[in-house]
Amino acid sequence: QLQASGGGLVQTGGSLRLSCAASRRTFSRYGTGWFRQAPGKEREFVAAITSSGGSIYYTDSVRGRFTLSRDNAKNTVYLQMNNLKPEDTAVYYCAQVVGTIRFRASEYDYWGQGTQVTVSS
Repeated sequence: QLQASGGGLVQTGGSLRLSCAASRRTFSRYGTGWFRQAPGKEREFVAAITSSGGSIYYTDSVRGRFTLSRDNAKNTVYLQMNNLKPEDTAVYYCAQVVGTIRFRASEYDYWGQGTQVTVSS
């Protein structure tokens, strides 16, 4: 089971750190991704990290502003979000995938409940 947290309301240019914690002891075996869904829009890929943390992927719109990391000892993945923009407003979900990192939500196996991020202009 995945638990996403850390969302909130910030002004443009502000920062938030999202956390994705898992209770499974096999957490470290899975790649972890973050997706977001704004009202009326499809769920979109934000970032993903391999099980070892050796490879990290970002969508173009967040590269250079968001940083993804993981601490397998704590069964947690972190998404540091800096220089937030109003277009980053969405519900953010973490998910895990068995095997190779994927970029489509439909290919992920386990999902957290989502955390709301709102960026005011």
